[in-house]
Amino acid sequence: MRPTTESVWNTFNERLRKFIRVRVADENDTEDLLQEVFFRIHTRIDSLEDDTRLAAWVYQITRNLIIDYYRSRRELLPLEESFPVDMELNDPSAEAEIAAGLKEMITGLPKKYSQALILTEFQGLKQTELAEQLGLSFSGAKSRVQRGRDMLRQSLLDCCHFEFDRLGSMIAYTPRPDSCETCRVDR
Repeated sequence: MRPTTESVWNTFNERLRKFIRVRVADENDTEDLLQEVFFRIHTRIDSLEDDTRLAAWVYQITRNLIIDYYRSRRELLPLEESFPVDMELNDPSAEAEIAAGLKEMITGLPKKYSQALILTEFQGLKQTELAEQLGLSFSGAKSRVQRGRDMLRQSLLDCCHFEFDRLGSMIAYTPRPDSCETCRVDR
């Protein structure tokens, strides 16, 4: 027998609320996301091909909505056609110090990768929009962004040693001797 929205609600309501609450700090946002999950379940329940995979399907919908929630809340940095000449940072955190050196690191990448990173990471273009704008296939745009990220990550790791807290947030960095002129900021 095909599951109904009501039966899914009765089975998963509390578990999903807890699942979302662990991942989303705000109680109201948790409730909103839970309602959106069940709205999607209600409108798409006919697309469920294998009833034995109901739990996996429900949790995949929930995970996707949580990801969308955080993406929509991501703060985008407005940028001109190119980077500003001087980035003014009043935040004394390690992240702010590293951010000051990112301009040189990104512009030091091959042009096609730096362009992909600037358009997606700083100007908020989706990778599908990047593909259209640059005349690439979607997979080509994804590859270009991923390679640019990998190159930037490697530049950062070559430049500095990073320390992270238990939640994965950077708390400090140490420039590597003789190799970190890019992100070195007067301390």
